[in-house]
Amino acid sequence: MGMEEVVRQLQLAIHDARVAFDCIGLGEVERARTCLVTARAALDAAGTVLDHGLAHSPVAQVADEAAAAMAAIAD
Repeated sequence: MGMEEVVRQLQLAIHDARVAFDCIGLGEVERARTCLVTARAALDAAGTVLDHGLAHSPVAQVADEAAAAMAAIAD
């Protein structure tokens, strides 16, 4: 796992947060809460993977991997 996983988890968190936002607008408060919990879990996972990468690799290498992962999803 690397920066690709961080990006993937962040994308999941963004999606779940958007769904929660829509659910609130529709009055589906319990579903919104569930989506917020899963968004938080995805953010925590992204943070854990990023922390691991920073603890075991030079910052410049992690930054390069992150830039490559972001470029890959932009294509």
